[in-house]
Amino acid sequence: MTTLPLPWREAAREAMRAAAQDEAARAGRSTEGFLYRWEHVQAVVATALRLAALTGADADVAEAAAWLHDVRKIEPQHAARGADFARAFLPTTDYPPSKIEAVARAIAEHEGLWRDTPLEALDSQVLWDADKLTKIGLLGALHSTSGRVAAGGGGTEEMLARARAKDWTERAAASMHLAPARQAAAARVTAMHAYWAGVDAEWSAEDLEPS
Repeated sequence: MTTLPLPWREAAREAMRAAAQDEAARAGRSTEGFLYRWEHVQAVVATALRLAALTGADADVAEAAAWLHDVRKIEPQHAARGADFARAFLPTTDYPPSKIEAVARAIAEHEGLWRDTPLEALDSQVLWDADKLTKIGLLGALHSTSGRVAAGGGGTEEMLARARAKDWTERAAASMHLAPARQAAAARVTAMHAYWAGVDAEWSAEDLEPS
């Protein structure tokens, strides 16, 4: 009996979900509650698909790269390891063979929070921008806060201190390649700063004014 290859989208989702659970388990956290890595990757997928639609990039490459970009996050040089994983994993599915190397290249080039030189390939630009966009703005604030709460680490003061130190957000926004991503990044950085400034004001009760 001939075994049919796995549907690639379902297989990629399952591989990433398992990787997110493994990351949580290794850190001694619940594998069934809030999983930052899983939430982050789902957001990257949605963002990458939107950017692909807006720029004419290959949607299959954008989605596969987004699902698998952090599949080896717990390993050193996770982007290179994730690219190797994609090259070995996607041929076991029904993913188009001609697109696998584009996926691997996008994954290999996504590591870091900002860049001093732009990426050349459109597929790599889409993944880079999608990955960084999900880490800034209100969604980034929600995920980072929820992730720390789920990990049992830090109170409000520590979260505020970390937020005040996030000087990388402007550099990440400046690293965006695509016009829609640059526009969204600028708005998200402003929204994130406003959010944390509001939290800071409430925490210190500085928002209370004499009547």
